[in-house]
Amino acid sequence: MRSSIVLKLFILTTTLCMLILAVIYFGQTYFFKDYYANRKVSDLQAKIEVFKTTYMDAGGNSLVIQSLEQDFYRNNNVTITSLDHDGNLKDVNDFYMEMRMLKALTKEEEKARIKVPLYQLMNMEEAASGQSLIAIGDQIIVTGVKSNSILTPIVVQHPSGELLYANELFKRNVFKGSERAGFIEKRKPLASDQSSLVNLFGVVTDIRIPSGGASSDFIYSNKLFLEQINAFQAKLLFEKLQLQDSLLIQDYEQNNVKYKLFIQPVHYQKGTTNYIFAMASLQPVDEAVQMMKDYYVYIIVFVIVLILISALYFSMKIARPLLRINQTTKKIANLDFSEKIPIRSKDEIGDLSRNINQLSATLYSYIGKLQEDIEREKQLETTRKEFISGVSHELKTPLSVMKSCISILKDGVAAHKKDHYFEAMEKEVDKMDHLIVDMLELAKYESGTYNMQMDTFYIDKLIESVCAQLAHEIAVKELRLTVQLVPALVVANQHRIEQVVTNFMTNAIRYTPQEQEIVVSTTDEANQIVVCIENKGARIPEEQLDKVWDRFYRGDTARQRSDGGTGLGLAISKNILELHGARYGAANTKDGVAFFFSLNKHS
Repeated sequence: MRSSIVLKLFILTTTLCMLILAVIYFGQTYFFKDYYANRKVSDLQAKIEVFKTTYMDAGGNSLVIQSLEQDFYRNNNVTITSLDHDGNLKDVNDFYMEMRMLKALTKEEEKARIKVPLYQLMNMEEAASGQSLIAIGDQIIVTGVKSNSILTPIVVQHPSGELLYANELFKRNVFKGSERAGFIEKRKPLASDQSSLVNLFGVVTDIRIPSGGASSDFIYSNKLFLEQINAFQAKLLFEKLQLQDSLLIQDYEQNNVKYKLFIQPVHYQKGTTNYIFAMASLQPVDEAVQMMKDYYVYIIVFVIVLILISALYFSMKIARPLLRINQTTKKIANLDFSEKIPIRSKDEIGDLSRNINQLSATLYSYIGKLQEDIEREKQLETTRKEFISGVSHELKTPLSVMKSCISILKDGVAAHKKDHYFEAMEKEVDKMDHLIVDMLELAKYESGTYNMQMDTFYIDKLIESVCAQLAHEIAVKELRLTVQLVPALVVANQHRIEQVVTNFMTNAIRYTPQEQEIVVSTTDEANQIVVCIENKGARIPEEQLDKVWDRFYRGDTARQRSDGGTGLGLAISKNILELHGARYGAANTKDGVAFFFSLNKHS
């Protein structure tokens, strides 16, 4: 049972639009999140690189650096700070205590004041509330890493052994069970030559606590950020972590929220290394993706309704003139030229209708004249029959082509190729014209009287010109073109060699599968230049390689010429190269076929 072309076009168009909508939906639902996150990370990488340059230009000015950190936080909603070579906050000096050593070994040690950062032991709220377990004048034992005049604390104890504070992250990396008591007995060299693990006994001489509203508050108030700084510091000091110049990016997740950590080393000429440390939340990315999912519920309903209406209108618009053309061509095939097709559009369907009307009028005129001749001269009965036979024969082919094209479109088998079928008759004429030209040219070369005129030219320039001319055909099939040319001046007939290169390139484009590669190269071998054009993805059986130069060669189904060509291009190229006395051939490569020829270099 035959189904309506309107129904087929409607189903095909609706299915295609639905497929496109589904691809867009799944793409944005499942790939947009990764794309958004990667884009955000790439943008932050570039901004951190700019921050690094500005940071180095600041020359260690604390006020300038703090201003840069605050601007970066406001503009990007990303917490950023700078650390010294031991992983301590570098440009904040408002949250620490000073202590003077007791039982010092030297007078210098007795006079010295050692600074101990407190943000690694307590938060701002605890310090500001007056609930701190440390006060000025208290005697304490601090276990930590000493570098110059700064002591990075791990454990703070009362002389009686009572534990006052401990850096939990350092503790997790250093102490294991009963090892705590005896851990501080030995001094161990760490990542820096100037840093070592020490156990200091002293008295607190000063305590500094942020008063609120300071530029460093956004760092102290971010507990998660400080924890990650402490974790990095632990790796830096106890695991001898060494970073090169490149930016280090790490993933971190807390409470089902994903974060990105950025660590950028800053090396100075004097040998010291600082670190730019930043942490960015990816929670806005997840929220944006969820919002898009909710939004798509509404937009998809609207788009589906629009698709159904548009598909129905499109199907009726296309099918109506095709049905009328089909009825008219049936009458013309039965030699009934009384009906004309109304022309209502200026597209390919309108052109086809106009051509059929002209063909009908021409045939009607010829048949009318023929009938008049028959009536006047009955003695030409034999001639009349032969003419009618010839006209019928010539008429059958174009009408069959048109009827086949219309039937295909009517059945909706390939509605997206309607332009192809509308131009089918013109293409058949072009093929016959090309075939005649190629046969005449081939006969000229094979006559033995053709004199090949030689001149000098750059073969690489000629190949680049041909590739540029064929760029459209390459782009249509989405082929990758790789060109590896050696500048060389050769002796040959430039026009004919251009014809050979064009034939080889056209052959490669025609038989290279979609999205595969064509490699064009020249090689300098002694006094000759070898030109090679290789197409990937399609090979020729070894026993048929020598036959590709024959006229109308047809190998396996992968190399049929239904998609263009006369079958004479390689035969013409063969004769041109033989008139040059050039070496040529074809060979299968690992994953394709290579056609090559050689030309003499200009001395």
